[in-house]
Parts: sequence; structure tokens; C-alpha cells
Amino acid sequence: MNAKNSWFKHYPGSIATTIDIPNVSLPDMLNQTVKDYPDNVALSFYHKKITYRELGYLSTAFGSALQNTFQMKPKDRVALMLPNCPQFSMSYYGVLKAGGIITQINPMLVERELQYILADSGAETIVIYDALYPRLKAIQDETNVKNVIVVSLQPDAFPVDPDYTFDQFIQSTTESLQSVSIDPKEDIAVLQYTGGTTGRSKGAMLTHRNLVANVEQCLEFFKDEFTFGKEKCLTVIPLFHVFGMTSCMNLSIRIGAESVLLPKFDVDEVLETIEKQQPTLFPGVPTMYVALTNHPNAENFDLSSIRTCNSGSAPMPVGLMKEFERKTGAKILEGYGLSEAAPTTHVNPPFGERKPGSVGIGFPSTEYKIVDLGEGKTELKAGESGEIIIKGPQVMKGYWNMPEETANTLRDGWLFTGDIAKMDEDGYISIIDRKKDLIIASGYNIYPRDIEEVLYEHTSIMEAVVVGVPDPYRGETVKAVIVTKPGVTLSEEEVISYCKDQMAPYKVPKMVEFRHELPKTSVGKILRRSIREEARQV
Repeated sequence: MNAKNSWFKHYPGSIATTIDIPNVSLPDMLNQTVKDYPDNVALSFYHKKITYRELGYLSTAFGSALQNTFQMKPKDRVALMLPNCPQFSMSYYGVLKAGGIITQINPMLVERELQYILADSGAETIVIYDALYPRLKAIQDETNVKNVIVVSLQPDAFPVDPDYTFDQFIQSTTESLQSVSIDPKEDIAVLQYTGGTTGRSKGAMLTHRNLVANVEQCLEFFKDEFTFGKEKCLTVIPLFHVFGMTSCMNLSIRIGAESVLLPKFDVDEVLETIEKQQPTLFPGVPTMYVALTNHPNAENFDLSSIRTCNSGSAPMPVGLMKEFERKTGAKILEGYGLSEAAPTTHVNPPFGERKPGSVGIGFPSTEYKIVDLGEGKTELKAGESGEIIIKGPQVMKGYWNMPEETANTLRDGWLFTGDIAKMDEDGYISIIDRKKDLIIASGYNIYPRDIEEVLYEHTSIMEAVVVGVPDPYRGETVKAVIVTKPGVTLSEEEVISYCKDQMAPYKVPKMVEFRHELPKTSVGKILRRSIREEARQV
């Protein structure tokens, strides 16, 4: 072991620090599980249950229809714009079986954003939720889309006149699926568009190998936590999001688990579903845990089936983590990842020390280091803040049609994340902020996460975000935007006074705004950029 891989010392002997990634495609992975667990439930959606045998058959039928009804060719792009539902997995694996590339689209996107992704990807086919059909029709002429398949979860709820309903399309051909050759290392499986929280959305090209690798890395890291064919995964994280796609859908398929699908996060429904369905795994994001923690009756529900809650997509405030665990008895393992890494690179280990406030240590076959924020060439010492860069088999091929962005982000095999972090002597990583979120006031570097951690510890604050706004004297100054807990009142003076007791004077917010809610992405990540732009226009 060399110094750069110091975190591997935490691995027990039963878990490999480096693994061989099988040279298989995602359809190969599904086919193996269909063979091993044909009668296991793959997907449950309210009163509907679909076995692995049925998932295999229906995804093959979908792929065959793409080839024979739409004459789809390998490497053609097919867009999916769906909430969590069985048709998502059927479409996803059907596209891949036909050799196509999936374009993931957030159902919350408005016409302009939808048009951009469809035009950028060049998708000619889209599978879309019926309620969203009018958005597509408004901009379809400005895209390459010529084939539309509509999914209805409640028949006749949204009368539309598409080319095909999902059921019609699957039955549109009796021809067999034509075998296609897939090179897992080179062939793109998914265009995973970045959330746009830091600027223009980019399509991360994730190959079959990238996605299979991340599943295998997770499987090795958590090998003592999973029982093949026995797990249930509460799947409320959106599947179009890279976290849900890998940690819920693909991982569940790999281990023969049942995905308990919910189309949206509703705190009461989630609590009731956990008590009724007894899932064992619950990947979530901090905003979900905020809602569950602050639910007045959370402790009245039986949540004991859940062994592990994996938290990702956004930083988990330490105070929130402790309060959630106190109320539920579940254990939260915070991790870190990004669309460009399929997504997971770090997690607090289930087999070793968990450090609250840290995103843990690297996955098997993952290297990382902290480099200077300037040129990114000097590796920093333990405890020093810089940009975290990552290397591993899960790192994307590049950005779709963006060679300059690709060259800037992928350098000498390293993924430059744009995230500011520090590493301790044990190799544990703490994410401080994004480079673009850094506030520089009177020459001081101020990390919003530091201030937010303090705000979340206040007993009256439910959510908080900190941004920098222009200041003629300091260059930038600190503004806090806060949502208080229900029934609680708080003043700007009280917040500022509280902060003065908890942090250096230059970090204390000079402005405090109270809101009923904060803008978020569909996966629950607070849109800091949106709040910052609003604050700068005032």
C-alpha cells in the first residue's frame, strides 16, 4: 500500500481494494439475474408486481419493437421522461438490448430545457409520461423527435393522441429481438445530463462498463450487507437521476432485489410504505431525511426493517443525521458521487469507522487526491482544502458533443470534480463546497457549508442555504436563506446573534431572508445557484 491509497487500510480482508470489472453489458447483467431469480419480484408498484422473468420478457419486447416498428439502429438515442414506474425499467433495458443510448430527462423540465436536451442528444424517439405530453408537443418541431410513446399510470387521466401508448408499442411487432454487439468499454449506455445547478446542462457519456463497474464496486464495498435474492429497496429517488439509476434500479437488478417503486416523495406515503412493505434498503437525499425527521408522527411507524440509509446527492448536515437516527434507529451512511462517475466514488464504510460530516472513503478500484485550486497540479497535504480529483472505472467517457469541456474535466485520466474538499490522515473526505460556490469576502475564503452546518444545529431552523452576494466594500458578503420549522418564528437579529456566538466574525451572515420553501431539483438538491442569482438581482 502506498500513501495515496491510505484509505485501503480500513478495508477488512474479506473486501478487495481492487476488483476486476466483468466485461459485460447492462443487458447481460439483467439476463443473468433473470436466469438466477426468474420468479423473484423485480418491481412492485402499488398493487402491481412484476417478476424478473416478466421484466426480461417485456424489456426484450420493447427492444424488438424499437428495432422493427421504429427501425432503430444501434447507438440511436431514445429519451426517457418518466416518473418512477415499471415502464421506466422496461424501457431502459429495452433500449439497451436494442443497442441504443438512453437520454435521461427530468420530468420537471420546462419546454425550453426539454428542447435543449432533445436537440443536444439528437434523440428521435421519446418515452414520456402522459401528463407531460403537451410540453413535448409545444417544442417537438424544434427537435429531431419523430416517435412518441406515452405512458399512462391512470388510464384516461390525460387524454392525448400519441403515436403509441406503451402497451400498444410493446405489441406492435411479433418479430424477435435482433442481436446486437455491445462493446462495454466503448459503447455508451446513458447520456446522463448534469443537473444544471452549476450552469449549462452537459450530457455525461456513461458506458456500459462505467455503470456495471459502479454496481460491482458497490457490491464489493457492501458485500457483507447484501443477501442476494432477499433484499427490498425503497425506490423513491427518481430513476432518471444518476443516484437512483445506479443505487436503486441497477444495483437491485444485480442482486435480485425487489424495487418498491414510488413515483414521488410524499412523507406520509413513504412512512406508510416502509411500515407495510418492510424494505431493507433506503437510498435517500438530505431533504427526504429532513421531512421524515420533522414529521410529528415519525416515531409511531415501524421503520425497523431498514438496515441502511445511503445519503447522497447533497451534503448531509451532521445535526440532521443524528436526529434522524435517534428517531428511527436506522443508520445513515453518507456518500459522495457525481453524474460523471456513474455516480458513487465515496461512502462511509459499513465495516469501519463512520465519520459524521465526512463522505467516507473511496470505493474499490477508486483513486483520489486533493489538488490546488489553481492549476490543479500540486497534491495537497492532509487537512488542506483543494479540489478533489478522481480516477476509476466508473468515470465517464466524456461529455456528449463537448470536446473542450471534456478536455477541461478529464485530464491525464483524472476527473476534475469542481468540488472543494479536504482529506484527513485516514483518507476520509469532507466535501466543503463547489469551487463556484466559494464566497470571497474582504479577502477571506468562506465556504457556505461551514455556515450551513451551524444553522442546521439551530432548533428552529428546518432548512438553510448560504450564498455570496455582491458588496461594494467586501467584494462579496454572506446571505442566509432560511426555512423555519412549522409553527416557529425567528427574526433576522436572532439568527445573526446566534451565528456570532458560533463562528468567526467574517463568516457571520450580514443578511437573512426567510422563505416558506427553497427551490430544489427533482431529486431534492437545493438549487443554490438559483438562490444566488435571485439574491444578486435584488
